[in-house]
Amino acid sequence: MTSTTNGGESASPAPNTAPQLSVLAQYIKDLSFENPNAPLSLTQTTQPQIAISVNVSANPRSDTDVEVVLRLEGKAEAGGSVMFSFELEFGGLFRILNVPQEQVHPLVMIECPRLLFPFAREIVANAVRNGGFPPLLLDPIDFVALYQQRMAQLQTQPAPTTPV
Repeated sequence: MTSTTNGGESASPAPNTAPQLSVLAQYIKDLSFENPNAPLSLTQTTQPQIAISVNVSANPRSDTDVEVVLRLEGKAEAGGSVMFSFELEFGGLFRILNVPQEQVHPLVMIECPRLLFPFAREIVANAVRNGGFPPLLLDPIDFVALYQQRMAQLQTQPAPTTPV
């Protein structure tokens, strides 16, 4: 469909310049679940201490595409022994269009892992359940706070020196 201007000439539609973030693919890059003390760990009656760590990395794949990897690691211990541990690297390939350059890094490091997290959370819950334990439902993660914390760490680190 063409539109007409006041002079009766046809004008082509304006190109789409709205910012776009598209998920092209999601995938498990690496998944490990260990239950080293089974079956004894399955009969443990004390509440385990659970430690979780989260890391986000990004690798450009083209001018518009970036791979973002959400790494979740966790360990449950009770009575001085490991009940279970897991490591998950869950990746996504994202296409970013029409986003100002200064906004790309926060978008990649906040919004992309936020989109990946629910799927990674389900994978961890199923792996723990399939290991014989109740599903581990990870609490939501504040990726904005993680990003701000990481940026603050980078600003406080001394700049690398070059040998003379």
